[in-house]
Amino acid sequence: MENMNRRKFLGYLGTGAAALAAASAGLGTLAPVAGAAPADHLFKFPNQKKTKKAHGFFKPIQPTMKDDLVLPEGFKYDVVAAYGDVINKKGDTFGFNADFTLYFPINGSSEDGLLWVNHEYTQDVFVQGKKGEKGYTAEQVEKLLYNQGGSIIRVQLDKKSGKWKMITDSEYARRITGLTPFVLTGAAAGSPAVKGATKVQGTFANCSGGMTLWNTVLSCEENWENTAADAGLDTTHYGWVIEVDPFDVDDQTFPVRKHTALGRFHHENTAMGLSKDGRVVVYMGDDKTDACVYKYVSNGKYVESAGRGNSKLLEDGILYVANFAKGKWIPVTIETVQDAIKKAKKDELLQKFQTQADVLVNCAEAAILVGGTPTDRPEDLEISPFDGTIFIAHTNNDKHGNIHGHITRFFEKDGDHGSLDFDFEIFAAGGRQSGFSAPDNLSFDSNGNLWTVTDISSSKLGKDAWKSFGNNGLFVIPTTGSNAGEAFQFASGPVEAELTGPWFTPDEKTLFLAVQHPGEETEDVANPTSRWPRYGNDIPRPAVVAITGFKF
Repeated sequence: MENMNRRKFLGYLGTGAAALAAASAGLGTLAPVAGAAPADHLFKFPNQKKTKKAHGFFKPIQPTMKDDLVLPEGFKYDVVAAYGDVINKKGDTFGFNADFTLYFPINGSSEDGLLWVNHEYTQDVFVQGKKGEKGYTAEQVEKLLYNQGGSIIRVQLDKKSGKWKMITDSEYARRITGLTPFVLTGAAAGSPAVKGATKVQGTFANCSGGMTLWNTVLSCEENWENTAADAGLDTTHYGWVIEVDPFDVDDQTFPVRKHTALGRFHHENTAMGLSKDGRVVVYMGDDKTDACVYKYVSNGKYVESAGRGNSKLLEDGILYVANFAKGKWIPVTIETVQDAIKKAKKDELLQKFQTQADVLVNCAEAAILVGGTPTDRPEDLEISPFDGTIFIAHTNNDKHGNIHGHITRFFEKDGDHGSLDFDFEIFAAGGRQSGFSAPDNLSFDSNGNLWTVTDISSSKLGKDAWKSFGNNGLFVIPTTGSNAGEAFQFASGPVEAELTGPWFTPDEKTLFLAVQHPGEETEDVANPTSRWPRYGNDIPRPAVVAITGFKF
């Protein structure tokens, strides 16, 4: 197996597709400050050209169960921040279970910037302690909420040591947590569907996310139910896409917000592009078995000079769901939902769906009613910066026998993200033949190759149908050439960990990557199943790392 992989890899390098490389999910220069130029890597998707950079050569690694982040020869990682680390002068600490990362250059630098990091969930054994007979105490609930949400940290490359480090005296460094006040936008704000709320408490269950054309971060609330119940919070206030400007020091000029027009479901990430007529388009997936793929199209058009003012475009538009059999995007509106209810003679649902706010709050149910296709856990979606096609990580669906998942590729009619017609193909299937299982977060490099991390459940790693894959990993899959669809392993995570949120600096020399839930199956904190990253007698700590070694 090792020789075959190596031979295929060398053959791939010989195709003239340059080298396997690491670059951001968006290419080009990111704006250094809020309100500056838009993100070219998103704005110019249809016009991007492949580079001729020849860097990032690596020998694919083999699956392993080692309790470390294993990389190819010539690459190294620095732990930039881990759970519990102090991130600023106030004494705020880095949250638990790091996930999505997004790098914002300062003054255009690929060696100095702000890093947004999601924190998805906590674990009793490492964070808040076991729940009592009457539930968590108030102190435990505070820990539960504080250690989810997001961290904004300043990161720099120390040229003397060659190591990335966190700068803890930055004015920008702060936490956005389950305790932070948020405003609601869109049709559901202030409606009976959210109990009349226009402001809500906190964000949590933050899985992946995306970047806007105006250089803010969108973060997605995924599996919110347990935290909301444990904290005694209204469940309708969660399951949304939030927006934050990392450069707004105190979040006062651009209050953190939740965009209800994007629907409420188990959001994984967002992928933003533009229609041919200039409207903002946001692709999204609902990370559950038998769940749907969505896109939102704004009514207004993107205006580059408006900067953060374009955020209003996420408050007024139409949400669509994909019907795979027909190749159609179907509007998820009160009109289409009520029409579908009447045709199906399910009049009892008319009481539930009376307004667009009702549709948005109960989006997953509404999508199925209007004809959305249930799919196999649609997680990360990304737009190819080269041809505008959309790649979807369908992680798996045991109920349908799709044990290892697959990656789907959408082709919008006429290459227009605003089109209501599409076609699709299965780009790559997980399994022994491909070397990966359960694809999750996706990213592109400057030669059009797709990078994907995997999300095999911790309890299944190294066992049964998943025995051959070792720990979860990071893979590179060419999208063109004779090796299109073949996976080459770049990294393997620590014991019971999941690698998440790959995001690269604009110069393609550093890859930021989160290592989530190492030692997840631990039952006794004194005897954890992993000791990564600090080993010794320390507990396993979710962390974000910077990987270097990519050469031009």
